[in-house]
Amino acid sequence: MAKIHPGKPASSSSSCSTERETYTIWMKSLVLNSNGYTVYDSSGEVVFRMDNYDSKCRSEVYLMDLRGNIVCTILRKKLLTSGLWDCYNDKDSLTPWFSVRKTFSFFKNTSSLYNVLVGINEEQSSNHHKMEGSVHSLEFKIIDGGGQVAAVVERKRSSSGVELGEDVLCVTVEPHVDHIFIMALVAIHGLIRGKM
Repeated sequence: MAKIHPGKPASSSSSCSTERETYTIWMKSLVLNSNGYTVYDSSGEVVFRMDNYDSKCRSEVYLMDLRGNIVCTILRKKLLTSGLWDCYNDKDSLTPWFSVRKTFSFFKNTSSLYNVLVGINEEQSSNHHKMEGSVHSLEFKIIDGGGQVAAVVERKRSSSGVELGEDVLCVTVEPHVDHIFIMALVAIHGLIRGKM
């Protein structure tokens, strides 16, 4: 049976790495009749997963590690027509780890879809990220506050260059970028697009 992960050496599932990491995301849950996604590392091991048992686009979802431990909680806030998502790395915290807000622009050709405010609690330094891409695609880039690409999410291609299905994505995370942060943003993007 063919594997859907890249053929690279095994990587750690730690939160950050000093090297560029590549993950494969299958926009399917491992749980029957559930919505969500499954994240594989470069050796084909499951490292993260998200399961929505009730329905797609729930207002509260959990990003988990392989063992089912919650690594962050994502809550949707409904403010008029604008989308707002808060992510907590501690479910008992009153202050979000980061928030995602829809970008509003008078110019229709903007590629920035969502602004990400990281470190909104007083103990962390504020840092603005952007999720950039087409509103019609699951592919996008995460740009850090300095304008550097932190991660790229694109359709997965086989070793011969053939694009796999729309539900199989490749995520390339740059060195020293928090992997949980990136996977949470991928999850929020999927929830916004109604894919989970």
